[in-house]
Amino acid sequence: MIILLGVAVLVLGYPLGKFLAHITKEELAAGQRWFKLIILLSIIGAIVGLILNIDVLFFSFLFFAIVTSRSLISKKQKVR
Repeated sequence: MIILLGVAVLVLGYPLGKFLAHITKEELAAGQRWFKLIILLSIIGAIVGLILNIDVLFFSFLFFAIVTSRSLISKKQKVR
């Protein structure tokens, strides 16, 4: 049951990231390298959560990575 809830929250991270990119255009331009650092640290945290078999840690860090990466992808698509 926890796994299904985690996957549902991860799926909600996709539209949330797109929404955040829409309302925070200025912050995305100024803090792009920090967003990339957040993505990297989130992926590392998710791997640690997977190795330690802590589902909450795993899904939390994946959620951060998805929301942040979706925000960056939305910004890059609008520039083109």
